[in-house]
Amino acid sequence: MKPSRRSRSLKRVAKRTPGGRLVFHFRKKRPGYAKCAICKRELHGLPRGRSSEVRRLPRSRRRVSRPYGGYLCSSCMRAEIKRLVRESLSGTAETARPQAGGEG
Repeated sequence: MKPSRRSRSLKRVAKRTPGGRLVFHFRKKRPGYAKCAICKRELHGLPRGRSSEVRRLPRSRRRVSRPYGGYLCSSCMRAEIKRLVRESLSGTAETARPQAGGEG
C-alpha cells in the first residue's frame, strides 16, 4: 500500500478483480448530515456531499428556500421568528408609552 493511501481519512472499499484477487480501492469518506444550529437535529432537503461537490450544485439545490434555510430546522425557525416578532412588539410598546414625570 502506498504511504499516501495509509491515511484514515480515506475509506477502504474491497473490490474483487476479474482474476479473483481482492484489492482495496480508496474513496474519500462521505460527510455527515447538516445539523440545526439550535436543536442539533438533522436538516432535511440539504445535500450530503463534500463542499467541492455541493458547490457545483445550483443554489436552489444547496439549501431550503425559507428564512434561515440550511441553518435552522423548520420548528426552530418558527420559534426564532416568533421570538423576534415578540421582541420587536414589546420594544415598540415601551417606546410608545409616555414617560412618567416628563413635561408638565
